Amino acid sequence: MSHILFTKDHEYIVVEGDVGTVGITDFAQCQLGDVVFVELPEIGKATKPGEQAGVVESVKAASDVFAPISGEVVEVNAALEDNPALVNEDAQGKGWFYKVKIADPAELEGLMDEAAYKALLDSHA
Repeated sequence: MSHILFTKDHEYIVVEGDVGTVGITDFAQCQLGDVVFVELPEIGKATKPGEQAGVVESVKAASDVFAPISGEVVEVNAALEDNPALVNEDAQGKGWFYKVKIADPAELEGLMDEAAYKALLDSHA
């Protein structure tokens, strides 16, 4: 069974067992506008919460993508290199950035569930 969690910086992680799929939220891609380039982390890279794990560039701005948890990058979404617009089309689906082998599942407790993330967005509206 998978579940989705969010950071205050608008990244998400879909947790399935000991692997998490990381990307930016639909809200984040809306704020950025048309995504034109995505820099993905290298496979094997160790991530730590809050550290830069990639970059997403749009016609409006470039934005760092931060790691939500500690782990090791085990896969990247190579489709984004040829088609970064996937982030706009399906941010929380086909537009994922990378998969990470989760080092410390306890770190997941510091992330927001969908209801808490929606409340955060509503507070900024």
